[in-house]
Amino acid sequence: MTDVNDQLNTEMRNKKSERLHQFSTLEIIELMNEEDHEVPIVVKAALPQIEKVIDQAVKVLKNGGKLFYFGAGTSGRLGVLDASECPPTFGVSEDLINGIIAGGDHALRYAIEGAEDSEEAGAADVKKNVDANDMVIGIASSGKTPYVLGAIKEAEKAAVPTGCIVCNENSPLSQLVTYPVELPVGAEVITGSTRLKAGTAQKMVLNMISSAAMIKLGKVYKNLMVNVKASNAKLRQRTISIIQELTGVGEAEAVLYSERAEGDARVAILMYLLKTDAEQARKMLDEKGGNFAEVMKSIESK
Repeated sequence: MTDVNDQLNTEMRNKKSERLHQFSTLEIIELMNEEDHEVPIVVKAALPQIEKVIDQAVKVLKNGGKLFYFGAGTSGRLGVLDASECPPTFGVSEDLINGIIAGGDHALRYAIEGAEDSEEAGAADVKKNVDANDMVIGIASSGKTPYVLGAIKEAEKAAVPTGCIVCNENSPLSQLVTYPVELPVGAEVITGSTRLKAGTAQKMVLNMISSAAMIKLGKVYKNLMVNVKASNAKLRQRTISIIQELTGVGEAEAVLYSERAEGDARVAILMYLLKTDAEQARKMLDEKGGNFAEVMKSIESK
C-alpha cells in the first residue's frame, strides 16, 4: 500500500543525497547550497499568486481588519516570526498581523505531540481570534496539515478571505482557499525535513507579504522605515538617521527633534519641515490614517 506522503514532493527522497551519511562536511553544505538555489526560482514563478494575496491583505488592513497566519511546526513558527517583527519594524499595533501556531506559544520552543493533527483545534482558534473583516493565511509545507485545514474551513465558513502558502501543487489546502501560493521546491536534502528548502521558500514569501503590505499602507517612505519604533539603542539611532536623511539636519538637531517627537521619526520630520509642533504633526498623520507617504505627497503638491 502506498503512503499518501509518498505522493508529496516535500516527502520524496532526493536522489542527490541518498548517500548523505557518507558525505564530507563540505559535500553536505555544497549540496544544500546547490538545492537552495532552486528556491528563489520557484518563488519567482509564484509572484503572480503572491501579488493577489498581498492586494487582498492590503484591502483588508485598509478597511480596519487584521491579518492572521495559521500554521503548525516550522510553518507556524515562521508565521509567528513574521508577525512579531511587524510592530518594531513598521510601528503597527501588535495585533494587526498575527501568527497562530498549533499548540499555542509553548509550541514555538517545543514540539507538542499531535498538536497539528486536529482540525477542530484549528477551527476553534479561528473562532476565538478572527473577525469577519479579517484575512486568514494558512501555512503548511504539505498543504494537508489538519490543524491548518480546520482553520481555513472555519474561515471560509465565516466568509473570511483566505490564502495559503504551501510547497506542493494541487494540495487540499490550495483547493480550499481563494488565494493559494504554491511553492513546489521539491525533495529536501534530508527527506521530509521541510524546515530546509520549504521553510526558506515560505520565509521569502512571508517577507514579501508583510513588507509589501506595509509599504502599500504608507509605513515606509522611499526605502526608509519611517514608522520604526525606537525601542532600543540601535533603533533610536536609526530613527535619528532617518530624520537626518529626510531633513538634512545635523545629528544633534535630529536628536533634539526625535526627543520632542517622542521617538517618532514621522512626527519629527513634519515638525521640522512645517515648523510646527508635535501635536499638529500627529493630527496631520491622523487625518491621513497614519500614512506618512500621503502626508508628504500633500506637502510636496503645495
